[in-house]
Amino acid sequence: MSFLQDTASELLYPVLPIFLTAVLGAPAAVVGAVEGAAEGAASLTKIVAGRLADRSSKRRLIGLGYGLAAFGKLIIALASAWPVVLAGRCVDRLGKGIRGAPRDALLTEAADPVSRGRIFGFHRMADTAGAVVGPAIGLGLLALFGGQIQPLLAIAVVPAVLSVLLVAVVREKRAAPAAVVRSATAPPSDATRTTAGAPPGAPARLRPALPRRLRILIAVLTVFSLVNFPDALLLLRAHELGLPTEGVVAAYILFNIAYAALSYPAGALSDRIPRHLVFAAGLVFFAAGYLGLGLIDDPAWVFPILLAYGGFAACTDGVGKAWVSSLAPEALQGRAQGLFQGLTGGGILTAGLWAGLAWGDAGQVPLLVSGVAGLVLAIALVVAGRRLAVTAIQRSNQS
Repeated sequence: MSFLQDTASELLYPVLPIFLTAVLGAPAAVVGAVEGAAEGAASLTKIVAGRLADRSSKRRLIGLGYGLAAFGKLIIALASAWPVVLAGRCVDRLGKGIRGAPRDALLTEAADPVSRGRIFGFHRMADTAGAVVGPAIGLGLLALFGGQIQPLLAIAVVPAVLSVLLVAVVREKRAAPAAVVRSATAPPSDATRTTAGAPPGAPARLRPALPRRLRILIAVLTVFSLVNFPDALLLLRAHELGLPTEGVVAAYILFNIAYAALSYPAGALSDRIPRHLVFAAGLVFFAAGYLGLGLIDDPAWVFPILLAYGGFAACTDGVGKAWVSSLAPEALQGRAQGLFQGLTGGGILTAGLWAGLAWGDAGQVPLLVSGVAGLVLAIALVVAGRRLAVTAIQRSNQS
């Protein structure tokens, strides 16, 4: 399902900034606003969907999410003005917000707790394989249609609909009885209290639902998301450097090849060494990508820089979800993933807005500011990240 939906999404993604600016005549600020607003539409939805995933059918939420994503792509295919694209992207990302946390909670439902890095890494690998196939199809279609972008938008609807049909084969465990669900808010055992970060004997209304260590981690990753603006702006920078549409798509394919190839090894590595070190390595790749794109003036450098930038996504996306999952109580996996993905999505919304407004003629200022910020956070994680590692008690409870 993720492979097919990402094939559809990524067939569109690398050409969307060019479609908005070159075909529909929108300024660069609109590209950042569209992507930021789309992520913002998903953010609050992720938080709500995460809570619902712990109480109701994950399968139904996943189906609704994939269905809305397919409908959003249909809206984009019919767009003749940039506000319609904005509406389509928001519907698309709304679907992503609904399905994300339930899907990630479902991935851990019958999984070996000590292999969560591999589980999320494998999912990211399969998902990102669609991000290789989709743009590759796009390249072929651009050649077939003489560089016209709009036929690609219509064809992208097909794999999106196929992914929705696959929801029929999804299976999940029976929902827990109401008493079991209520027990998540009832006075826990001493071990559970320790895991949840609440002192023994504290009144129920004062006990946090999520462990303190997890809440700090989500806060740190949310701060980082404020400088992690949508990749659409990176592709716009590549186009502004002189790459034609086909070159931008080819560079994006290269990025996703690196992302897909490294996701599973990075996830597996995070099961063997502290996850904060793998995440910090990803931030070094992030800094290399942003600083590199901000400093170069030769479009040929876009290809090796985006290849290195693929290491950022591989070392942070699945690893971040596994990190959150390993710190969250089993009964609150959906809530933890929803809060994490919702807040970081809101950060990306903010990043897209400020980067789009500060873009100017070439986008160098926001790229350099974000690159330096990513490098500083990487150093901070190496020095102090062990404070956010999984404790021995949490590891024992998960086993």
